[in-house]
Amino acid sequence: MSRRQGPPKHQNKYAWKPNAGIKINETEVGGKLRPLSEITGVCHKCKEQIDWKRKYGKYKPLSEPTKCQKCGKRAVKQAYHKICTACSKELGQCAKCCCSVSQTVGRDIEEIENEKKQLEEAIKNARERERRTLLRAMNKGKSGAGPSVPKIAGEGDKSPATSVDEYAKKAGHDDDDDAYDDDVSDDDKV
Repeated sequence: MSRRQGPPKHQNKYAWKPNAGIKINETEVGGKLRPLSEITGVCHKCKEQIDWKRKYGKYKPLSEPTKCQKCGKRAVKQAYHKICTACSKELGQCAKCCCSVSQTVGRDIEEIENEKKQLEEAIKNARERERRTLLRAMNKGKSGAGPSVPKIAGEGDKSPATSVDEYAKKAGHDDDDDAYDDDVSDDDKV
């Protein structure tokens, strides 16, 4: 062992990257097609710890749900969490360190799932042009290049939809075919 104390003698020229020489399969968890889930229900300090584990290749996702330490149900679906989201909300505690917290980081998984179901309903009931517009806006929002609010050709107005419910209401109008010809892009003419 070295007896040297203090800062390192030489600074690294480039940052260490985990699995630098290993190609990650896109279909595995953590790949492009199956990214890691959003960190939710934890305090800010615990979120930073989990982010560090992800950044340096120490993160190990759960393969199956584990037991909650409060209620005993197999409802803990995120790695490094000790209590389920229901107990976390009910008791006002961080799901990882179980300390009392007034505000947790991230959105709840159930809220996200409900939002996805509403969005799928809106897409299913929409016309092809509106569906493509919505999907294009969602993909643009994922890449961070612009707003993710789709424009809808309503009865003479072209206002942005502020929610999925509003989009579904506006998409339900089938009598505005004249607005269709104005907004057809090159992608839709194929």
